[in-house]
Amino acid sequence: MDGLEIQPGQPCSSVPYSQPYERQPPGLPNAVSWSSPGPSSFGTSPTALHHDWTPITSPMCCPSALPSPVHPHHSTTLISNSSRPTVHHYTQQQDSTFQPVHHGYPRQPDTLQNPNTLYSPLYPGVVQETVHSASAASHLQGSKPGSLEDSGHGINPDLIPNPVQVAEDDQVLWESQLFCTDTRGQVPPLTTTHFTVVDQGIASPRFVRCTTYTFPCSQELAKLSHLPLAAVVKPLASLPEEEAPVHLVDHGEAGPIRCERCTAYMCPLMHFLDNGQRFQCRFCDAVSQVPQHYFHQIDYSGKRADRLTRPELSQGSYEFLMPGEPCKHNRGQSSVGFIFMIDVSYNAVRSGLLSLICAELKKVVQYLPREYGAEETAVRVGFITYDKVLHFYNVKNTLIQPQMVVMTDVSDLAMPPLDGLLVNAKESEALINSLLDKIPLLFADSLEADVLFGPVVQAGLEALKAAECPGKLFIFHTSLPTTKAPGALRNRNDHGIINTNKEQILFQPQGSYYQQLAEQCVQQGCCVDLFLFPSQYMDVASLGLLTFRTGGDLYYYSNFRADRDAEQFQVDLRRDVQKVIGFKAVLKVHTRKGLRATNYFGSLHMKNTTEVQLAAIDSNKTLLVEFKHDGKLSEEDGVHIQFALFYSTVSGQRRLRIHNVSLNCSSQLIETFRSSQAETLLNYFAKTAYDAVLSHATKSVQDKLVSHITRMLAAYRKYCAHSSPNRGQLVMPHFLKIFPLYLNCLRKSKVLLPGADVSIDERAYVRQLVMSMDITETNVLFYPCLLPMHELNGNVVTVPRPVRCLAHRLSPEGFYLLEDGLSLFLWIGMLVPAEWIQNVFGAPSFNAVDCGVGSLPVLDNPFSWQIRNMISSIRKQRARFLKLIIVKQADGSESQFRQFLVEDKSPSGGASYPDFLRHVHIGIQQALK
Repeated sequence: MDGLEIQPGQPCSSVPYSQPYERQPPGLPNAVSWSSPGPSSFGTSPTALHHDWTPITSPMCCPSALPSPVHPHHSTTLISNSSRPTVHHYTQQQDSTFQPVHHGYPRQPDTLQNPNTLYSPLYPGVVQETVHSASAASHLQGSKPGSLEDSGHGINPDLIPNPVQVAEDDQVLWESQLFCTDTRGQVPPLTTTHFTVVDQGIASPRFVRCTTYTFPCSQELAKLSHLPLAAVVKPLASLPEEEAPVHLVDHGEAGPIRCERCTAYMCPLMHFLDNGQRFQCRFCDAVSQVPQHYFHQIDYSGKRADRLTRPELSQGSYEFLMPGEPCKHNRGQSSVGFIFMIDVSYNAVRSGLLSLICAELKKVVQYLPREYGAEETAVRVGFITYDKVLHFYNVKNTLIQPQMVVMTDVSDLAMPPLDGLLVNAKESEALINSLLDKIPLLFADSLEADVLFGPVVQAGLEALKAAECPGKLFIFHTSLPTTKAPGALRNRNDHGIINTNKEQILFQPQGSYYQQLAEQCVQQGCCVDLFLFPSQYMDVASLGLLTFRTGGDLYYYSNFRADRDAEQFQVDLRRDVQKVIGFKAVLKVHTRKGLRATNYFGSLHMKNTTEVQLAAIDSNKTLLVEFKHDGKLSEEDGVHIQFALFYSTVSGQRRLRIHNVSLNCSSQLIETFRSSQAETLLNYFAKTAYDAVLSHATKSVQDKLVSHITRMLAAYRKYCAHSSPNRGQLVMPHFLKIFPLYLNCLRKSKVLLPGADVSIDERAYVRQLVMSMDITETNVLFYPCLLPMHELNGNVVTVPRPVRCLAHRLSPEGFYLLEDGLSLFLWIGMLVPAEWIQNVFGAPSFNAVDCGVGSLPVLDNPFSWQIRNMISSIRKQRARFLKLIIVKQADGSESQFRQFLVEDKSPSGGASYPDFLRHVHIGIQQALK
């Protein structure tokens, strides 16, 4: 079994707990369903599951007890219901100071081939690895009961699993090794680990990660485990420079070879017969004839002798260049149109936003995306401005100056006869620059506060239809569209229905207009990117639906100030324009018989139950695909899944990208739990929970998350740990030992449990972002990275060791950099040496440092250089620019920072990690009764 036990002062046996199934075990209650809101099915009252429940008082951890290591395949925490534990005193190299010791049990590469391999046992009283430094220990010594430094409920935070140590163990394990994708069901390194992938027949984990790499053989076993079977797919993910790019295969007019029955595409999983004359599909077992032009003999191993020269026979990911019409959605090759649509209302002019946008667009159009190896881009550009009317611009290169056409009737939109709306940016460079210089002057005196929105999108869509091409709309918008026109919205900023059964209305769009408009955009391949600059409520739930359904991106700049936030907007816009993107995409999933894809989550449109349509998909977009059994699977054959993405490049080429995944199957649940990963499950539960808030109250969604993890861990204990220790221990699979922490962070997130200062629009914005995030992004969003910057060595470029997101880990003599993928916080302790303040901020003292959004001055010293480079490095890793927010200890702005200390009880009332763990343990005990 996978895991380790953390148990204060009580030795345990290291005998394995697993037992094979001799018969089908009895089932737990039915699987959790989002369709049945209400209290937990384990008999706990709704208030007990709420953020403000009061845990049952439990003993304090013994200050002189060391954790006793036991079997390395479990993670166990002693949680007693008694009033106070028996104090165990060790005399072996002990002092009166509590010195927590963690025993790491990282997975080993050889155990991936032999899952029954056990690690060397540890013995009670023998210190294997001391985690805490002297300074950290001193903080623990000064903890006071009832403070944030001590949970006060019997579980010492330093003795329970944490993501920082898990990430470090994984990094140490893989730092000197290659991850070769030649083994079925191989569990990859964590996303926090720096590693190099060698594609040897199975798709890289940078493209596909699964919630578990061993699927149960039957539907009955899958229901017992309560583990979701899903894959997180990032089809166009960017690869590091040290890894080989995805190869492009051109079979000419014949196109790629396919199975004659299930239409799966040729891949390394196919088995060749009759000396290469035929091949057997590993998805449906049908035998197909090999076309004469594709024939090649097989070698002594039964594989094609030319496989190493053909990517589709030797690699897990590759692309086909498609001839003619590969599917009914393709209507031939055409270039792509980028249309920039600018709000010129009073709000945009007054804030300085209009001038900033126009100045930046002059630079951006010079760096449009282009095909790999092409000298020039095939993207054409156009410009439209709007307030309560629409202004179209003709910038054809044969004109002397730009021309404007004003459309006042927007009720029945029809495109004006302009042949110069979409132009080559290089050929029309002079006219484009002239136009962008004049737009701020044309509307400098505008007092028009009303704006359109629906007709703006409709105009861009009609322009792409007229040009017979797919494309993208870049819309820069400042206020709620209340003008009497199609798509007008009312202000529904009603805080009174928050935390009620009507709360889901706030996440739903008003009416069906934008849903229907989104469907029209998908059919055309029209992607909508929306840049919002609100000073008040804008109804992001309605406006953002267009970006979500069309594969676009949503950017939200609350209370934007051009002098303060210009850099953030400029970087976001440049990255958005330049990133790799495909248009008019269709995703098809082929699975081994016995399994089928049932649910899809992400920026997509489902035309039917099997075909996923995407107006566009870029290198940052991720899709979640959930699977269910429709038959039995074989341990010998395993599970094979093929993801096929049709899409058009920016030059109009039609391509087919293939990702092949091969997983194990098992009739024992322990194998399914053993090969699961907590960070992938976090991504799954975040997306399914955020999807559920559209139809359920957030309180109900929180309860169901708790119910699901309780059932999952109860199933593990019941069916995978038959010889488990006493009921006072919480037994968890090794790879899922930090999953309760992740799930608690999800429960306390601003979407499900907002603080008083979190707006409805901000919640809708974050919800939409998460639905398209990859695993790395959800991991850092729900458990931020906290770096002690005062530990930097001024002479050596190093990344400081992260610390856990706990208040008692913050030293008043240090300062810390925290990032969650959307923002950066620099927290300064009130006792930081004046020398550090001078070196980093150029200020004489702590009191002279200004709080709020800002930037660090460029100073000529090693510490300033290292911190600024650290910030720059973090920003480059994220898809969006991270603005820097400076926070001082004991300042009024510190409350915003403390909500990111996710292991503590949140300011909005969310339970601390130890308290939540205890609550889950009580639920498991009730379930097992």
